[in-house]
Amino acid sequence: MIPVQGYAGQTVAILGFGRSGRATAVALQAGGAQAVVWDDSAATRDAAEADGYDLRDLTKAGAFEGVASLIVSPGIPHLYPAPHPVIAAAWAVGVPVDNDIGLFFQSFATADWDSFDTMPRVIAVTGSNGKSTTAALIHHILVENGRPAQLAGNIGRGVLDIEPAHDGEVVVLELSSYQTDLARALTPDIAVWTNLSPDHLDRHAGLGGYFAAKRRLFAEGGPERAIIGVDENEGRYLANQMAQGQGDDRIIQVSSGQKLTGPGWHVFARKGFLSEYRKDRQIGSIDLRAVPGLPGAHNHQNACAAYAACRTLGLGPRGIEAAMRSYPGLPHRSQIVATRGDVTFVNDSKATNVDSAAKALQAFPKIRWICGGLQKEGGLDGLLPHLGHVVKAYVIGREADQFARQLVGAEAEVCTTMDMAVAKATAEAQAGEVVLLAPAAASFDQYDNFEKRGEDFIRCVGS
Repeated sequence: MIPVQGYAGQTVAILGFGRSGRATAVALQAGGAQAVVWDDSAATRDAAEADGYDLRDLTKAGAFEGVASLIVSPGIPHLYPAPHPVIAAAWAVGVPVDNDIGLFFQSFATADWDSFDTMPRVIAVTGSNGKSTTAALIHHILVENGRPAQLAGNIGRGVLDIEPAHDGEVVVLELSSYQTDLARALTPDIAVWTNLSPDHLDRHAGLGGYFAAKRRLFAEGGPERAIIGVDENEGRYLANQMAQGQGDDRIIQVSSGQKLTGPGWHVFARKGFLSEYRKDRQIGSIDLRAVPGLPGAHNHQNACAAYAACRTLGLGPRGIEAAMRSYPGLPHRSQIVATRGDVTFVNDSKATNVDSAAKALQAFPKIRWICGGLQKEGGLDGLLPHLGHVVKAYVIGREADQFARQLVGAEAEVCTTMDMAVAKATAEAQAGEVVLLAPAAASFDQYDNFEKRGEDFIRCVGS
């Protein structure tokens, strides 16, 4: 646990008492602050009170009297589509609003570090797709190479729930736009940008707001190294904004699909091979086709970003390659769950938007595609150029009919339920084909979250 610094003897309010809210309360109290909590759910409030936490109804007039700061859980809107009433009330009386990420960066460094031989480091990973895989892969490579490391943030443990840093330790954080948008302190040593595609547009009032939320990790914190995917204009813009000139090797540009040239530092993957170039000279290469936990071009981009992050920490190419080969992959992200009669079953339930699903469709040559769910803004037009590998689509979800009609050029069958979709796809699959769950939609019409959807797919495959 990271005791929060700067609030000893003060009262701090917490809005939202889920995983991050509870960890924040413990960390605040460990730092000498008094935490008062509120949640919109009566059941959650009752549970908090039963556990001994001090409830305060932050919706009432005068609730912020004597409060030094309001800490907000990431799922609560603070600006768009409208600020939560409690947040608006804090603004009105001048109480600073922050989140657990801001508290972490404010509190991570301590006086104990003066005795360390090697200062701890923080690597923060953001982007639309691949940030979980990239963060987990960086952590795996570090551990396999004997470097002490912790993984936290939007994956694994909450940021305030990790252990205080040891000498030379690296903390790897996955950060969502919800987390970077509000944090008052963002000071990673190394910041990683995977890519950008439309997502969470209602929460950020459009793509520009979404980009701005993620860009804060770089613009506000001024990382020593910035690793930036440049396969979209937003990444190219960000890399240009961060660099002081053509040869600025504080910026490492990464790509999947294009060769990067020039006097700077580049890591890219083409046709399954990762290459590292510095000053237009190749100094490292890895055959990613032999890495089972990282299938497809989208995972090769993740590999490039993770490779670059580890190189900035002084790891050698061969040590990184060996660790990549043992990387098992993450659940619900290009996860191979079974192979039967030369038919492979892949769970990519995390492909909740069009861009991530399109990348999954490019990873395999012949696909029986299970898709559908709660469709996001923008429609499915972005998928249409990538349906060439789809032998047939099996559409689930409450809006399966409408979803299927948009898959112009692909054979699609409305199945509605996961059980029916898996049964149909399994019965019709031929040798060499892949039964792929990559929904291109949210799960909330049928499941609590994408993990539950992926678990249901695994259950159906195994039954």
